[in-house]
Amino acid sequence: MKSTRLGAVVAALALTAGLTGAFTGTTGAAPPPPERQGGKARALAAADRAAESGLDGLRHSPGEELVRTTVTPWDGGLYYAAYERTYLGLPVTGGDAVVLADSRGRVLDVAAAPAPELSLSPRARVSAAAAERTATARVAHPEKATAPELGVLLKGGNDGRAVLTWQSTVTGTTAAGAPSVREVYVDARTGKVVETRERVRDASGQGYHYGTVEIDTAATSMTDPLRTGFQCGGQNGAPYTTPPWGNGGANDLETACVDIMYAAQQEFDMLKEWTGYNGQNGRGGLVPARAGLSVVNAYYDGSKTTYGRNQTGTNQLTSIDVVAHEYGHEIFDRTPGSSGSGSENGGMNESTGDIFGAITEAYVNSPADPPDYTVGEKARFYGDTRPIRNMYNPSLVNNDPNCYTQLGSGTEVHAAAGPQNHWFYLLAEGSSPGGSKPNSPICAGGPSSVTGVGVQKAAKIFMGGLLLKTSGWNHRAARAATITAAKATYGATECNAVKAAWSAIAVPAAAGEADCGGSQTPDFSLALSPDSGGTEAGGSATATVSTTTTGGDPQSVALTASGAPAGVTASLSPATVTSGNSATLTLDVAAGTADGTYPITVTGTGSTTHTVTYTLTVGSDPGPGTWAAGTSYRAGDTVTYGGRGYRCLQAHTALPGWEPPNVPALWQPV
Repeated sequence: MKSTRLGAVVAALALTAGLTGAFTGTTGAAPPPPERQGGKARALAAADRAAESGLDGLRHSPGEELVRTTVTPWDGGLYYAAYERTYLGLPVTGGDAVVLADSRGRVLDVAAAPAPELSLSPRARVSAAAAERTATARVAHPEKATAPELGVLLKGGNDGRAVLTWQSTVTGTTAAGAPSVREVYVDARTGKVVETRERVRDASGQGYHYGTVEIDTAATSMTDPLRTGFQCGGQNGAPYTTPPWGNGGANDLETACVDIMYAAQQEFDMLKEWTGYNGQNGRGGLVPARAGLSVVNAYYDGSKTTYGRNQTGTNQLTSIDVVAHEYGHEIFDRTPGSSGSGSENGGMNESTGDIFGAITEAYVNSPADPPDYTVGEKARFYGDTRPIRNMYNPSLVNNDPNCYTQLGSGTEVHAAAGPQNHWFYLLAEGSSPGGSKPNSPICAGGPSSVTGVGVQKAAKIFMGGLLLKTSGWNHRAARAATITAAKATYGATECNAVKAAWSAIAVPAAAGEADCGGSQTPDFSLALSPDSGGTEAGGSATATVSTTTTGGDPQSVALTASGAPAGVTASLSPATVTSGNSATLTLDVAAGTADGTYPITVTGTGSTTHTVTYTLTVGSDPGPGTWAAGTSYRAGDTVTYGGRGYRCLQAHTALPGWEPPNVPALWQPV
């Protein structure tokens, strides 16, 4: 290290040793009893049971899996477990989820992006090559494109539609010469572009230096030896290799890299010390940086950050708040749900950058750039000291919206950062903080005043909320997530402050919102294991119905089953349990019951109502047969297709295009 000084979805009981990695839904040995499991194992077992059972927003139909991708430990024995959805082995964009569980094995919260039940053919009619040509045409001056990947794109939430798509990422420049990295989704059946997502997130800042600073580099390379993946150099991507680093000049690029490395390393350290999060990517690292962009811009594109100059060419855009803003985009991108789509989500992405810029300024507390809540105020972007955004009163710059109710579907994403920026200032400082800090207005219908909790607590609450983020992220979801984070991490005072700050920018409370006054609103979760099964007419099937107290004290839960077809009798024993206990669902199938696949809904009614679905397949085992679309198969059935045998892995009704070789999630060669 060189210190440089410069004058400037799994089966419910399928647990493997340590419960590490992402599970893929295969069943393993039964876990040790709860009293022999560690706190992390209990938390993840509870989270995985919720994901498999289809609890609330985690529901999934045959052919779908929720695969655990990351686990983030938190204060107080809490664990955030993130899940991505797959369908017939294909990746699904959207429909992701996060489960917050504790070391006692309780599910405390579930956040899930809205998703319809999936039932579509996995067979593409458009070739990958044709899709790549279509995607490439969406960038004016394309330079490269990734090989298209077949997957499913969810549009419009529960009431929307699922589209089989080829997804490709195209890198190049726009007609105006701006950098562009676009994710393009091409309908695999029609060849039309369904959606595009621009990954370049840009902002502007200042190139002042911070006096004598220390940065971590290798002896002869601007490569960070402590933080994975981080280095700084020019536009060719190679790190600078000629120490001493920089000469203090406003437009010297090694000097710019010192500013960049200083700011990014300080943000990294702040994340660990103030929030407990492991760096900008959550795994101890961050993307590399490039200085010397020839245009007036700074941006993050998913693989690097890049910094240019101000409008008058007098300095580089490498101040603390600009650099921390760009790496704030990486935090948003690497937390669950990644970078979503739409103006509201994009505005919250921009706001996340602004918030981490302000937090990092507060952490550094440099006399050369005192902490504040204006964005890029020392950038001299226009040749003077006007900021590009204001957090305590967004309307003071470009009349950006202060309130959630002022947002529209067409609000430009940087302007759409206003409401959440305003919320963070109110949470950290309050509406009338006193001293030299400015007062902040409150939107119509909000509380008369808001008392801040301090920037350090606000930072941890905000980070905890981001760990419950999904691809459907919006202000209402952020309200719920940050309330959960404040209550779990601190307590009633901070929890109520979070509520007051959201109400002050006109984001309303949702039904079932956590009670900050001492305990959550009474609530429970419901789960099934297994959630599907089959039997011949005259037989029976059973499943365990589990309940967990997720808010308040244990409560009485009445269990009922509905949807059974003629000839099937559903019973629950016992029919009423205290949350935390289990019952047995028994499905008795009378002789003569028609073959078929039937969804049976189990409802738990207490202080609120939750449902889970059991898929029952009735039919005699015909032995090996020939696969045919429209046929209902149950787990264990065997068929021949193309001269080869296959075994059914889970009950489903086959659709055209679901031939066994195409759907490894449903059929296994034998």
